[in-house]
Amino acid sequence: MTGVIRALPETLVNRIAAGEVVERPASAVKELVENAIDAGASRVDVTLSRGGKALIAVVDDGRGMTPDDLALAVERHCTSKLTADSDLTDIRTLGFRGEALPSIGSVARLAITSRPPGADQAWRIAVESGAVGAVEPAAHPPGTRVEVCDLFHATPARLKFLKADRTEQNHAADILKRLAMAHPEVAFSLSDGTRGLLKAPALTGGLLDDPHAARRERLGAVLGRDFAANCVTVDVDREGARLTGHAGLPTFHKATAQDQFLFVNGRPVRDRLLHGAIRGAYQDFLARDRHPVVALYLDLDPAAVDVNVHPAKTEVRFRDAALVRGLIVSGIRHALAGAGHRASTTVAAGVLGHARPEGREERPAPRLALGGGAWRGGLRPASDTLETARAWQAPPPDAGFAEAPAPVAQAMPDAETDAPDAPLGRARAQLHATYIVAETVDGLVIVDQHAAHERLVYERMKDALANGGIARQGLLLPEVVDLDEGAASRLVARADELADLGLVVEGFGPGAVVVREVPALLGQVNAAGLVRDLADELAEWGQTLALKDRMADVCGTMACHGSVRAGRRLNEAEMNALLRQMEATPHSGQCNHGRPTYVELRLADIERLFGRR
Repeated sequence: MTGVIRALPETLVNRIAAGEVVERPASAVKELVENAIDAGASRVDVTLSRGGKALIAVVDDGRGMTPDDLALAVERHCTSKLTADSDLTDIRTLGFRGEALPSIGSVARLAITSRPPGADQAWRIAVESGAVGAVEPAAHPPGTRVEVCDLFHATPARLKFLKADRTEQNHAADILKRLAMAHPEVAFSLSDGTRGLLKAPALTGGLLDDPHAARRERLGAVLGRDFAANCVTVDVDREGARLTGHAGLPTFHKATAQDQFLFVNGRPVRDRLLHGAIRGAYQDFLARDRHPVVALYLDLDPAAVDVNVHPAKTEVRFRDAALVRGLIVSGIRHALAGAGHRASTTVAAGVLGHARPEGREERPAPRLALGGGAWRGGLRPASDTLETARAWQAPPPDAGFAEAPAPVAQAMPDAETDAPDAPLGRARAQLHATYIVAETVDGLVIVDQHAAHERLVYERMKDALANGGIARQGLLLPEVVDLDEGAASRLVARADELADLGLVVEGFGPGAVVVREVPALLGQVNAAGLVRDLADELAEWGQTLALKDRMADVCGTMACHGSVRAGRRLNEAEMNALLRQMEATPHSGQCNHGRPTYVELRLADIERLFGRR
């Protein structure tokens, strides 16, 4: 009988392996740049053509390779990073498997030129579709240059699955961004041959002595100054694991989780556990469809993490996953609590952007009645200015335009002793019975009274729960709430759990419940609306989930119903009391859904709007 099992040729074996290691041009960029960092490079320059499909060139100033090293580098499972007695549970380099270069060479045209520092000349080796050439003399400065041409030309089926050139270029840029964030001591650049796409200079001197400052500077260079100005520093350690980095303020959020950057022992990773922990840390502050911006660095004993999960080395497993998750949640929450009432500066920038006239449709100025005459807008002579101010009066009903309803406002006394020296200033007016306008030392603040008070009530509820329970207040007249039979039965089934939260309900026949007590700190509350919202949430969560597991959602719903509503007029003392409570309450810069509770406009910004600067 003839055997049916045969050994595959080496070139085919390498192409199969390449399917795991080199998924797209960005995968090749990742492997080559990581090799450069492992080689001690202080500068890495990457050039792409057609998104990396036609050319990937990576140049570094690292240790370089001798002719013997070059010959081994393109063979499978040959590496300088492990020895025969190395422990795979103690990996301290980015690469270690010895698969990247032979895998790339099996599906592309690969050329490596390298020269160790102090060597008289450089050497070059070429690999085409798995066929390895001889090592030849070449000209090159100290360091290494790797060129990958016509990626996947040997596997056309894989080439067909690649995306547009711009998409592939963006994936490669994302990889380089992540590596640049992890290594601020290395300079990185990316270009498409004609223009620069990324430039991150190496940080030197005193900055590198302060890891937080170095990382913030590098993050600002890579992610933009908005992130650097709207993040808090995270630094916490527990049982030999340390978490550092920066977390964006809750009001600085994005529509996707693309801008969440995670590093484990300097290695960029994508891990569901870590992303889940980030979502848990921001649970109280963001809506479910919004995502925070973070850059977190986890350093722990290499033996406590397995990086040998997949050839791409982007997935990891932790020996103590609960420790890592708790470290991330507590570290982020502690940092956000330290931010107090701070909100992101991009909120005010967005307001100013909408207020500027550039690119907006010009509207005709209203016709004003001035001293009995009609003026249709535009500039008046300077000599008329004082007289205009004195002569202004409301236009008559027949002035030719519909009179707009006047906003409801309550002006505050302008006493000299009322200096606006507090962070959120002193209340000066309430507009439309919804917004508080406060004057600060160098500008003004506009507060959404409902959103702000909702956060204050929510934080008080959390404190009450942590300190033994929420006090209840009995209703003088118990309120009967009509529901459908299923909703009523769900509420009655959870009556004991609701009572722990300060809400006492009982069944009142089929399809109805009676509310006897409500949380005392909610004050006057629409009990029927609160009960109906809770019934809807119970229907969504299902019967198997305990309310204590959704405590934040329940407290958020109650806080919304118990907060000062838009449309309620506040006096001066009430407005200032709200401002002072915001300053003393963590996270008061955003409501429970991640929306800002206030907008701050600096005097300089206001003056620019009026052309004074």
